[in-house]
Amino acid sequence: MIDAITNKGEKLSELSHNGPVLLVFLRHFGCTFCRESLVELSKIKEEAAKKNIKIVLVHMSRMSYANEVLNIYELDDVSHITDPEQELYREYGLNRGKWWQLLGPRVIWRGFVAGLLKGHLIGNPVADPYQMPGVFMLRQNKVISSFIHRYASDRPRYRELLNC
Repeated sequence: MIDAITNKGEKLSELSHNGPVLLVFLRHFGCTFCRESLVELSKIKEEAAKKNIKIVLVHMSRMSYANEVLNIYELDDVSHITDPEQELYREYGLNRGKWWQLLGPRVIWRGFVAGLLKGHLIGNPVADPYQMPGVFMLRQNKVISSFIHRYASDRPRYRELLNC
């Protein structure tokens, strides 16, 4: 098991051993759906803290760039892991998407809704635009619940995962 280290010097295995962890794998920060997820995560971070659940984000960007982006979404206090080689993504079974998972009709429609109607817009991919996201609830270094995206546009129910 890869023992990833967060921006705060925390080992993922120790965090999970000490309490529940909501481990959120993001696509890239230019992704409309990634931006939508960051807004949703900023809305639930206080609820997670009250339940003693630590949110940890995994991304493929440089740490400095991630800090800038997370600050915009008021997530600058959330621990995050940079994984440019996507080793942690692979360890959790998150693969690169196929064209229909990334640009199929369902994804295009949701991209229109999230990007234009909800204002999340589309940015430049600053990492692998084919990488699929996913969410895992960890306890004692074990996955107790997960949400694996079938399409890039799928929306995890973060609040439900907090109640596992």
